[in-house]
Amino acid sequence: MSGAGTIAGAVRRVGRGALRLLPSRADYRDVPRTRRGDLLAGLTVGIVALPLALGFGVSSGMSAEAGLVTAIVAGVLAAVFGGSNVQVSGPTGAMVVVLAPIVAAQGAGAVVTVTLIAGVIVLAAGALGLGRAVSVIPWPVIEGFTLGIAVIIFLQQVPQLTAATTLPGHSSNALVAAVQSLLAADPGYLVWAVAAALIVAACMLLAPRIHAAIPGSLVGIVVVSLLALVIPNPLTRIGALPAGLPAPSLPALDPAALGALLPAAATVAALAAVESLLSGRVAASMADTGRFDPDRELVGQGIASIGSALFGGMPATGAIARTAVNVRSGGRSRIAAIFHAVVLLVVVLAASGPVGTIPLAALAGVLMVTAVRMVHAGTVRAILRSTRADALAFVVTAVITVSFDLIIAVIIGVVLAGIVALRSLSRSSSVHREAVAAPRQEGDERIAILRLDGPLFFAAADRVFEEIQSITDVSVVVLRMSQLELVDATGARMLGDMVQALEARGITVLIKGVQARHESLFRTVGVLGALRHHHHLYNDLPTAIAHARDHVRREQSAPTP
Repeated sequence: MSGAGTIAGAVRRVGRGALRLLPSRADYRDVPRTRRGDLLAGLTVGIVALPLALGFGVSSGMSAEAGLVTAIVAGVLAAVFGGSNVQVSGPTGAMVVVLAPIVAAQGAGAVVTVTLIAGVIVLAAGALGLGRAVSVIPWPVIEGFTLGIAVIIFLQQVPQLTAATTLPGHSSNALVAAVQSLLAADPGYLVWAVAAALIVAACMLLAPRIHAAIPGSLVGIVVVSLLALVIPNPLTRIGALPAGLPAPSLPALDPAALGALLPAAATVAALAAVESLLSGRVAASMADTGRFDPDRELVGQGIASIGSALFGGMPATGAIARTAVNVRSGGRSRIAAIFHAVVLLVVVLAASGPVGTIPLAALAGVLMVTAVRMVHAGTVRAILRSTRADALAFVVTAVITVSFDLIIAVIIGVVLAGIVALRSLSRSSSVHREAVAAPRQEGDERIAILRLDGPLFFAAADRVFEEIQSITDVSVVVLRMSQLELVDATGARMLGDMVQALEARGITVLIKGVQARHESLFRTVGVLGALRHHHHLYNDLPTAIAHARDHVRREQSAPTP
């Protein structure tokens, strides 16, 4: 019965955990109170998201249609299944950075398969409770990652401005590709494209000064599109868009090609998870919008990417810029993000013709300004002026992001930050020699009381060992261990070796104040077994000092051979 009860209890716990990751009526408890603000926020976010969805779709190498499909399908699914009440999901600049090389190497069709596989991976990560893993990424690494992404997004728009996106031998590196595009550009076309981008940028910069609610990006695109209709020009347009969503279908899964796509899918999944969790965490700090569940967020983003793949879309992630607009516009429930997707769907159904006439240069202008806005000068200055280690992690992460790979950059940044943190932590481990308590007695100079402070782990063990071994001209060493914090197996092993080394030199070792949480480890590794006698373990210092003094007296009174 007890075994059956244990199994039943485990099943109930698993069931409760699974239910926590699924939508519930509680998600919409506040809708009657927040509905008006949610609808207004959803409309605002939809207007802001339209040019971004189009731009990211084109910039990724897919299509404007793919960007819109992702924003609509993934936007709804992530809002319903995700772990945030205000997160807005869709195509993002960071994901574009990863997708562009995949499209160049494997074709646009491969992205749909990658999206499906990545969605399954992210979904599984959420189901396994890995949502809190993002907390290990230090702030300087995150900001370095963001800076690198911003630079890449900006550089990726140069080929759009030059209409040289399909050059033979076109590099997958954004910086090299930008230079190649400029060298191959038609000067006449470039003048028109830059002028269009500058008009959009001017509208985006000036519109908020007139009124905060004016969507500068949309205004800029409308202005450029109207001018392009009345003024003869060579600018490339988006082209025809379907007047509706495509029918859902499974992407073609070629077993022979899956091996080549799995690394790309893993990269996409890692990026989707990191970006979504960071965005959700930031959103939770912006306003009182309810609890953020990172595990459920991964489940929701995984489902969103799977749904996007079924409609021929791109991987979805939480979009911090659109999420921030949502919160600042009054969005407080999932209805806002859902309505933003409805707004985009209405655009597809009712305005696909006008949208197809938008010049690509105008979208490039939107994304260039967006990239610049991703970088906050105050944040950069704060990090660079903080500590050398944090500044180094920030710079290295940004450089590697631009030069090589986003995920590699994050990994190296985290490893670098970890090494620096371990180094700093190891320096907090110390050995202090204390004077024998008064009144002084003859022979006290032969007693060394050593207090071990801080953590004693693998990164500090050798240094502590050398400090203690350097002590000379003593007969007894009293190790005070009540102040020890963290102790790992390496640190404990070092203590055992140190006791043996001191005893081999004829120095008696007494240990005082072993904490209960460390005692089992010390016995297992052999620290306590290395003592000359089991009575050399004490709970209080006066008793240990009394024994040390007796030992010194016996040593001094012993006949000299």
